[in-house]
Amino acid sequence: MPGKAAKVVLTERQQEILLRWVGSRSCPQGLARRAEIILLAFDRLQNGPIAERLGCERHGVGIWRRRWADAFDALVRIECAEGLPALETVIEDVVSDNPSSGCPGSGKTSWQP
Repeated sequence: MPGKAAKVVLTERQQEILLRWVGSRSCPQGLARRAEIILLAFDRLQNGPIAERLGCERHGVGIWRRRWADAFDALVRIECAEGLPALETVIEDVVSDNPSSGCPGSGKTSWQP
């Protein structure tokens, strides 16, 4: 039996950023897809229906939910202390793919909760 899905909580600003990415034609498709997962999870949809709706794996939905839930407190701190541009950058880091092993680093420090 699967475990309990992580609860997704969003502030208004976080929701605005994710909604903008989902509706953007210039946002990378993977980023927009993960933003949509977070938004649907916030709307209290379960992993199975989200996966069916977006044509992805239920397990993957669970991974992104957990990642968001783990990052939420840090996101709120950044939102309060540093403002919208910093928040958008950190949200992008949270919902971006981890670098694959064996690939040389870009020198950019990755976000950590």
